[in-house]
Parts: sequence; structure tokens; C-alpha cells
Amino acid sequence: MALLTTYVSPVMPQHPTYFVAPDSVVRRIWGKADTVLFIFAGAAAEFALNKAVDWLYFTGRLPADPLARLFSTVEYARQIVFAERAGAEQAIDTITAIHAAVEAKRGMAIPAWAYRDVLFMLIDYSIRAFEALERPLRTEEKAEVFTVFTRVGQRMGIPGLPASHTEWLPMRQQHLQEHLEHSRFTADLYRQYAHHLGPIRYRLLLQAQRIVAPQPVCGLLRLSRTPWLQPVLLAYRYMQHLRFSKWARASLLPTEYKEKILRLDIVPQATAAVPA
Repeated sequence: MALLTTYVSPVMPQHPTYFVAPDSVVRRIWGKADTVLFIFAGAAAEFALNKAVDWLYFTGRLPADPLARLFSTVEYARQIVFAERAGAEQAIDTITAIHAAVEAKRGMAIPAWAYRDVLFMLIDYSIRAFEALERPLRTEEKAEVFTVFTRVGQRMGIPGLPASHTEWLPMRQQHLQEHLEHSRFTADLYRQYAHHLGPIRYRLLLQAQRIVAPQPVCGLLRLSRTPWLQPVLLAYRYMQHLRFSKWARASLLPTEYKEKILRLDIVPQATAAVPA
């Protein structure tokens, strides 16, 4: 009797599909605590000036505890950058739903330009922070940062997004010229920054903002363009891998946030739950 054999195709391992490629420069930017802190130093400055900042006051979360709001936003951003595609898209959809709920409660829509402003901030400060702490990014790397966050905006349904990094550049400048103002919200937010950080840490925040914020932001906030922190950063590039660097970083933040800051150096698990 002939021996009949059935060929069974070997099961090939399924490699996960990520929203951001594992070798992307965006992962390098958002996978390091120091860079993330500089991103949000710049964003904290620009948020305070944005003409739509009243939306952040409507919920009360930002002025009540700006540091807690910072880490909540960081967790969402890192979930998108490091998660598998399904998890990242879930995080983006959660962000969209949260904003929709706020709009429903207030009875009006957040302006499309305000959504674009936030997206443009993530692009710009990701680039500026990395270049301040590491090295200049190549043109194609800047385009990669643009592409990643533009995909986030597309998933959220934000209209009027530029098609390329080259097209984004003049739009970013236009937004900086048209959508910023020094208002009572600006003054109040900076009082909150000072209150929650304390005098020494607050001065360091201002120094970081002087380094990463674009000229229109620095001008409206009266931030000098000659920060004394700049030479410190030159030394940092050589010391960042030493234990001293981690000690210094942790010492610059309130005690209750030190552990959260140190965890920013750890890549989150792809299956991590999306923060509520």
C-alpha cells in the first residue's frame, strides 16, 4: 500500500505591525525622558499662548494640575509611538472620543485650526527637542516625524492637513503668527507652573523654553534668546549616559513625579492599556 503523506505548511510567525516602525527616529525621540521633557517644555509655553487655550480651562484639568496633565498626555503619545497598530489606533480613537465629549458638554466644536495647532506642536517640538539634546536631524528624518503625526491627525479626522513636510513649514509659521496671544490665561497658567514646580524648577522650565520655543513664542512670553542652560546642554551630550545624568534629571522634578520621569526611558509594552 502506498504511503500517503500530507504536506502541512509550517506556520510562519506573525510579526506585529506597528503604527511607528521600530527603527523610526520618532521612537528614538519619544523613547528618552530628557527629550520628552523638552518637548513638553516647549508645548507648555505655546499652549499658554494659544487662542484656543480656553478649551483647556473648560475642563479645569490643566490649570488645576499642569504636571499631571503633562504625564497624561505623554502616556497617550508614547502609546501611539510604541504600540502595535491596533493599540495605537485605539489610543487615537480614545483621544478623539474625549474631545468629542468635551465639545458636547460645552455645546460647541473645537476649531479645526486648534486641532492642527496641537499636531503642529508635536511635530515641531519633537524636532527641536531632539536637535537641542542630540544632533541636527536630516531632512528625511524631519519628514518622517511629520508623516507619523500627520497620520495621527488623519485618523482623528482633522481637516486641512498639509501633504508634506515642505508644505507644513509655511503653515506652521502662519499658525504661529495668527493663533497666539498673551492673555489672562497665559498669565494664570504661568502662575500655576511656578506654583507646582517651585522657584528653582520653574526657572529651569523657562530656560528649556528659551532653547526649544520658536521666536514668536519667546517674543510674546518675553523670553530672552540667550539661555544660560545652552552650555550645560553641550556638556550633557557627553554625560547623558552616566548615572549623574539620571540623578540630575530626577532632582529637577517634584518627588512625586520622579518615578514617572525615569519610566520614560523604558519602552512601554505594546499591549499596555490606553490611559483613561
